Amino acid sequence: MNQYLLQESMKPVIYELARDERIRQMSKYIQHGNTTCLRHCISVACCSLYIAEKFHLNVDKYSMVRGALLHDYFLYDWHMCKLKEFHGFHHPRIACENAKRDFELNSIEEDIIRKHMWPLTLFLPVYLETWVVSFADKYCSTVETLQRIRLACVQFYNNRRCDMK
Repeated sequence: MNQYLLQESMKPVIYELARDERIRQMSKYIQHGNTTCLRHCISVACCSLYIAEKFHLNVDKYSMVRGALLHDYFLYDWHMCKLKEFHGFHHPRIACENAKRDFELNSIEEDIIRKHMWPLTLFLPVYLETWVVSFADKYCSTVETLQRIRLACVQFYNNRRCDMK
């Protein structure tokens, strides 16, 4: 499926949430590499839709996209936390508390937000939508992290070439 169709199917959900100032706060925080939390969540939503459509999965797309857009709604810079190595264990609960406080969530959306870090969260996802978002999140996180590493390697290589001249 092409990127245009993915974005078209997401527009109503994105517009609903993007109007909210609290959602826009996610663009203040870096998630992986140089990717903001907001950009990461949008990527996870697109990837989740792609997976669902590619494999003809019978999912609630609206809830899946909303859950994906809110899955990292923790609203803090986790790189600055004292115990940042535990962020992966705790941020799903914090993101879910924030999302429940600021938005109405259905059971699928709540499950996605709470359990997207499985197996770190220990509790198995209940819904297919949660499994899809969890996989998409891991894929997008890996790509975002590797892009930063790739850029660092290219810079290192270019600097070494300049030193050799």
